[in-house]
Amino acid sequence: MSYPIMVDITNKQVVVVGGGKVAERKIRGLQEANANVIVVAPEVTEYIQQLANGGELVWRKKYFSPGDLEDAFLIIAATNNREINEAVAQAAQPYQLINVVDAPTQSNFYVPSIVRRGKLTIAVSTEGASPTLAKKICQEIAEMYDEDYGNYIDFLYECRQYILRNVSDSDKKQQLLQAITGEEFRKSTNWEKEFRKLFERVMGE
Repeated sequence: MSYPIMVDITNKQVVVVGGGKVAERKIRGLQEANANVIVVAPEVTEYIQQLANGGELVWRKKYFSPGDLEDAFLIIAATNNREINEAVAQAAQPYQLINVVDAPTQSNFYVPSIVRRGKLTIAVSTEGASPTLAKKICQEIAEMYDEDYGNYIDFLYECRQYILRNVSDSDKKQQLLQAITGEEFRKSTNWEKEFRKLFERVMGE
C-alpha cells in the first residue's frame, strides 16, 4: 500500500529517459508543476523538440548512461525498451524518486490520473493495477467537478485568507469556513455578495 502525497517539484531537476509519446505525456505534467526537465534520448517527438528549441527543457541527444541521473530529484524511465528502463532503475540511488512506466514493482512512486480545476487537484491511482480504470474514474470525476470549480477554489482561497486575518473567534472562524464550502453557497450567483452577507451575520451573532 502506497502513501499518497503531493510533492512540490518546482525548480527540481527531473530526468526523463525516453523521447516518445509516453515521455511526452509525462513531460507535459512535469512542466505544469514547473520542474526543470532533462530529457535523455537519441530521438524525440516534435513536441519535445520544440520545447528543447525554446529552452523550456534540456535535451541530451544520446543513449542513456548512469551519469545522466546525477543530481536528479526525480526520474522517469519512459522508453519502449525494457532493457533500458531496467538499466535506469538499477542506476537510480535509494534517495531518488523513480517511476518505471512498464514496471511498477521497480518504481517507488506512481503517477496517478489527475483532474485539475485551478488549485483543485483530484488524483486517482490503482497503484499500477489498472491505469485504464483510473482514467475512467477521472473522466467521471471531471464531469462532476466542471471548469467553474477552478474559479470557486480561487474564491475560497481569498475568503479563507480574509477570515484568518480578521476573525479571532475559533468557533466563528470554523462556521464561516464550513459555510462557504456548502453546496448552496457554491451554487449562488454572486459569491462575493453572499460572503459579505454571511460574514456580517456570523460576526453579528
